[in-house]
Amino acid sequence: MNSIVNLPNDDRSCGWYAALPEPLPAKRLSGQRTADHVVIGAGFAGLAAARRLAEHLPQSRILLVDAQRIGYGASGRNSGFVIDLPHKFALEHPDPRHKQRLLGLNRAAIDQLQTLIGRHGIDCQWSHAGKYQGAVGERGLAYLEHFEKLMADLGEPYRLVERDELAGVLGSDYYSRAIFTPGCYLMQPAALVRGLGASLPANVEVLEESPIQRLEKQAGGHWVLHGKDGSIRTPSVLLGTSIFTQEFGYLRNRLLPVMTFASWTRPLTDAEVAAVGIQADWGLTPADHAGTTVRMTQDRRLIIRNTYKHVPRYGRSVGEGTRAKIRDDHRKAFLARYPQLAGVPFTHTWGGAYAISRNFTNFFGQLDDGIVATACDNGVGAAWGTISGTLLADRVVGAQSALLSDIQTVTGMPSLNPPEPFLGMGVRTRIRWAAWNSRSEL
Repeated sequence: MNSIVNLPNDDRSCGWYAALPEPLPAKRLSGQRTADHVVIGAGFAGLAAARRLAEHLPQSRILLVDAQRIGYGASGRNSGFVIDLPHKFALEHPDPRHKQRLLGLNRAAIDQLQTLIGRHGIDCQWSHAGKYQGAVGERGLAYLEHFEKLMADLGEPYRLVERDELAGVLGSDYYSRAIFTPGCYLMQPAALVRGLGASLPANVEVLEESPIQRLEKQAGGHWVLHGKDGSIRTPSVLLGTSIFTQEFGYLRNRLLPVMTFASWTRPLTDAEVAAVGIQADWGLTPADHAGTTVRMTQDRRLIIRNTYKHVPRYGRSVGEGTRAKIRDDHRKAFLARYPQLAGVPFTHTWGGAYAISRNFTNFFGQLDDGIVATACDNGVGAAWGTISGTLLADRVVGAQSALLSDIQTVTGMPSLNPPEPFLGMGVRTRIRWAAWNSRSEL
């Protein structure tokens, strides 16, 4: 029997979620249930897995179970990018075929999301806006030059954008230069995730606010999933639980729980938009990965995201004092870019936990008899979660494809971490060192 110890405990101040209407009351797990398949975790991966299972097996009973409300967890807390390009570290992989496989998987996810958004009329600010990767000083420019070389080697389109042109979009001359890549999409993540949950096939039953606390293996190839007020018996479990996979006893000492933080403003007024000359609907990520991400939403909110924390107890690792300090740091980054908007307040500051691995390897496959998982998105969860959840369901039903072969080729086992307390000390030291080195890019 595997017992979960730490449950999701996200803060209550996510701006994306707060901007949505109040959801209908949650349907919770109660009593004894049975299902042909159970998907745990209703983020991008779990939603995609449940949908694909239902499409393959329209007569099967599928349960999708989440500890919180759909859109409240990590999938609804990112900065709203769906990026086609491989992660910066993956771009440095020596095998060009590896990078092309990742690119193909990400683009398949984007196509899938775009189709679902159109088919079901999901209102989530979906936009083919592309993405800027920006540099402030010499350190950022060196990273940007390296990124340009990687893009040229990959054979993907990109465009250099100099300060004056960039300022005409951002409404700020803070950045020296950027590279624009056209394949990225922007969206409102909590709205997208909620819309995906609301449009699942009829044979998927969603249970929210129903944390699974124990997995019990029974004779005959079945599992019993124990919650506080009920249980589910099933022969097939799919874990779309990201960092929480280790709480079920799997991939322990192989995943690093990291939280990033963002703050956003109220919507800018017409006068404020005119004062800075800013355009709507764009996103900029830092050339130096420890720098600051900036986004302007379709409804004209500015988002500042930076600051990384090692969170061994997930949301419980971050107190109000830490959150206030992070909000102050975000304010400094905001004012450095938009001093004319000093009177525009932040309305929300939030964090979201995700999993990284020391060898930047994603896990995809079988963990136990009757249990499969996709875990460790390494910070690029929207596209990766969507395609890996979809292909995990294909794997369960035996549906072969070139994409399934590709994801099996590019994934593997996350490397082991050092034991505590050395792990925590090392991660915290590395994060502080990165922040210090990257202070000119914040």
